[in-house]
Amino acid sequence: MEYQLIIEFTFLIILLLTARIAYVIHKITTGHSVYASKRTTPCRTLICIGSGGHTTEMLKLIENITFKNFRPRYYIIAKSDTTSSQKVKSLEESRNFAVNSDYYMIKIPRSRSVGQLYVTSVFTTLISIFYAFPILLKIRPDVILCNGPGTCIPICLISFFLKCAFICDSKIIFVESFCRTTTFSLTGKILTYIADNFLVQWPNLKKKLKRSEYIGQLM
Repeated sequence: MEYQLIIEFTFLIILLLTARIAYVIHKITTGHSVYASKRTTPCRTLICIGSGGHTTEMLKLIENITFKNFRPRYYIIAKSDTTSSQKVKSLEESRNFAVNSDYYMIKIPRSRSVGQLYVTSVFTTLISIFYAFPILLKIRPDVILCNGPGTCIPICLISFFLKCAFICDSKIIFVESFCRTTTFSLTGKILTYIADNFLVQWPNLKKKLKRSEYIGQLM
């Protein structure tokens, strides 16, 4: 009797979780996410930094924002990325934020390297998720800004499930890479379902996803 009760209770929990996940995805993909009408406090911002072109695009995207409205800023960088930290530091210093506690750089394991097999990337992604979970739980950002690098997948997945669990309602803003003119990246295909705002830089991509927003070319 007790064994049957445990099975029924487990089934009920799984059913409720599935329903909650489906509901959140439906809200996001149909554009029914709820946004605060006006903020009166700075926006706690998490920025996923990739490498190479991804880093250049992201820094180009944020270089003109009003930094005092987006603080503190947490830059998530892959441990294997040896150059992006300096680029972030240079940007922050150029905005006269060289000596303060408004920004932090956090390094996590890369979920997928360029050219890595998708099969093996499953395991590296799980490692990255395990590593990043306590970071997200502590930061609880208002906004997550990303543009495609594998580093952002664990961050966005964790954020999505924290939202489903009513723990933290972070808004995910995804900007598809400039080099993606006709097809979405793997990251883009995944975030199609969980990114609150999906921004593209080419009209062809806007046609492929109705809820996406065409912002023109950043580069």
